Amino acid sequence: MSDQPQQGGTVRNPVIPGFHPDPSVCRVGDDYYLVCSSFEYFPGIPVFHSRDLVNWTQIGNALDRPSQLRLPRDMPSSGGIYAPTLRHHDDRFWLVVTNVGDGGNMLFTATDPAGPWSDPVRLPGVPGIDPDLAWDENGTCWCTVAGISQVRIDPHTGETLGEPHRLWSGTPGALAPEAPHLYRIGLYWYLLIAEGGTERGHGVSIARGRTPSGPFEPCPANPILTHRGTAHPIQNTGHADLVQAPDGSWCMVLLGVRPRGGTPGWHVLGRETFLAPVEWVDDWPVVGEPSPELPTPAWPLHPSPAAPVRDDFDHAELQPLWISPRERPERLCTTKERSGWLTLRAAGASLDENDAVFVGRRQQHLTCRARTLIDPADGRGGLAVRLDEEHHYEIEAAAGEVTVFARIGSLRAEIASRPLPAGAVVLGVEITPTPSRDARTGPDTLSFGIEEPDGTFSVLAPLDGRHLSTEVAGGFTGRVIGMYAATGTVHFDWFDYEPLPIP
Repeated sequence: MSDQPQQGGTVRNPVIPGFHPDPSVCRVGDDYYLVCSSFEYFPGIPVFHSRDLVNWTQIGNALDRPSQLRLPRDMPSSGGIYAPTLRHHDDRFWLVVTNVGDGGNMLFTATDPAGPWSDPVRLPGVPGIDPDLAWDENGTCWCTVAGISQVRIDPHTGETLGEPHRLWSGTPGALAPEAPHLYRIGLYWYLLIAEGGTERGHGVSIARGRTPSGPFEPCPANPILTHRGTAHPIQNTGHADLVQAPDGSWCMVLLGVRPRGGTPGWHVLGRETFLAPVEWVDDWPVVGEPSPELPTPAWPLHPSPAAPVRDDFDHAELQPLWISPRERPERLCTTKERSGWLTLRAAGASLDENDAVFVGRRQQHLTCRARTLIDPADGRGGLAVRLDEEHHYEIEAAAGEVTVFARIGSLRAEIASRPLPAGAVVLGVEITPTPSRDARTGPDTLSFGIEEPDGTFSVLAPLDGRHLSTEVAGGFTGRVIGMYAATGTVHFDWFDYEPLPIP
């Protein structure tokens, strides 16, 4: 690990790749902590740690118990957990978030951001989504929400103190003023918001005032960040949070996407967390370009250990990166039944169902490979790439046969199949960019197949990746790659995920 500032070179951006939207960050001494939205997935709200704002390691999930997070079975995909805000105050971490599926706005606390986090304090008097917390010098807690309105709360009880009042609605005529964050920096209180919608029109604007309740004057340079109407490789930039860097300068974390292919461009990894430098001019923030490569910062870097390719399922509990739609009861998903194996028991008959048993991890690289060794026993299950119930591809093993399926909207099709000897088999998918040919070319190709006894990979079906993109499916999430059970009980010995060189 480096303890000296790096000279020259660049660092990668996004700093947290894959489906990690709506970042909120706070600094405590030399440490940084960051959380993201998780929508319909359980456990919810991944928590990351860094010492340099560049290298991040997931240290847990804030909502990892059913008592904290209820995601009803009939809740649609892209419901659930929206836009958390993470703050540190009075030696405690505070996390406020909206559960769109059940419960509205809720507040959680912890002394260690790795957990455990408390059960929720409900905020029934706080309307809307995207809640933010800020404390003034008198200890008053202000909660600001999309819209943009504000109300005082007692964060210990969830009680509102007074009525919500309107603060500022951003640029006149702009769509969806949301994602507010309120800060005291120098002489002013700053109100940072997103506007323009979380698609190609997304942007960041800011206003300032002398008190946390305003009045607020908008920055004359608004929006202070947007890539709308440009050919920039990072699009949909917005939903930002400000933080002071180790050397005293300032940075912004924000979400963005990386569209690929022809027109209109398809992003498949979801909205990712990017970093941008910030300078202050005349008491206004000026945001530098959040490019795919950033100049190496002036402060020391602390690289994280490389993530292991393989998970052997040797631990009693799954690693924090594994997520499942809506719930993950131990009776349906366990590593304790068959030592060194992940055992899944089917509930829904396929990934088309809201109660499908699926355990996956976010796709984090534009080019990658995933494989798993499955023993289908007397059941059916396999390896899938999921966006939601209506958009997923999978390769499924059962006694005597392996089959590739595709679900695209209202259509479900069997794409390919071949006989399979009894016993365990390695299933795999390789995801590679599609060479650009014309304006209709999709972003990538997903090649599903099996690993032969000699180690070669036999492709059964290459599938167009555009159908597993937000531009096709809609919603707010990204691809998740993992294992599932369709009928009976199936076992998985290991799961590999590795990035591949971009050709």
